[in-house]
Amino acid sequence: MARHLRGFDVEAAFEHLARRDRRLGAWMKRLGPLPPPPGWRKSFDPVDALARAILFQQLSGKAAATIVGRVEAAIGSPRLHADTLSRIDDAALRACGVSGNKALALRDLARREQAGEIPTLRQMAWMHHDAIVEALVPIRGIGRWTVEMMLMFRLGRPDVLPIDDLGVRKGAQRVDRLELAPTPKQLLARGERWGPYRTYAGLYLWRIADFAEAAKVPTNRSQD
Repeated sequence: MARHLRGFDVEAAFEHLARRDRRLGAWMKRLGPLPPPPGWRKSFDPVDALARAILFQQLSGKAAATIVGRVEAAIGSPRLHADTLSRIDDAALRACGVSGNKALALRDLARREQAGEIPTLRQMAWMHHDAIVEALVPIRGIGRWTVEMMLMFRLGRPDVLPIDDLGVRKGAQRVDRLELAPTPKQLLARGERWGPYRTYAGLYLWRIADFAEAAKVPTNRSQD
């Protein structure tokens, strides 16, 4: 079993994708090389990151950040974990702006952490990305997309393509000049030629979708 490094050679990824896919390559050359996400260089705690992902769901970045700040103040710690979340009851969480469903998700996360069900960062380094998805999606409130954002923006895994992400699908639609965005199944097949650098292709597809819509503010994915 090989150890997975955090991040990959983006120059090699650029050359590979530009060579393998003429249409995507034309967009890549137009936009220029994308730098590695800053999260690849920062240490992080998976449980804390998952808790924050739960709190960010279905909210604007500003609103979510406000709620996270209130929770941190209430527990007296910048670290969201089973031991710190135990300092606050559900009524206090609601007073911070946390919905009932999100409170249940945080409790489930904490319970699973205490049961040793959440892989540590060190353990993840030895796990295939599919195994990480399998380990984390049973957590209430955590879906495949959330784990994929962690894999891409925090762990720097090179070959992850979030086929259910609307922005990625819109980017692929723009690249291939399609009338409609491809379905997840179609995008999965389309992405075969991008391996083993599907993550870097996804980063470009988001940028292409933002560029096409003249978006001034990129989509907040809580893992950026």
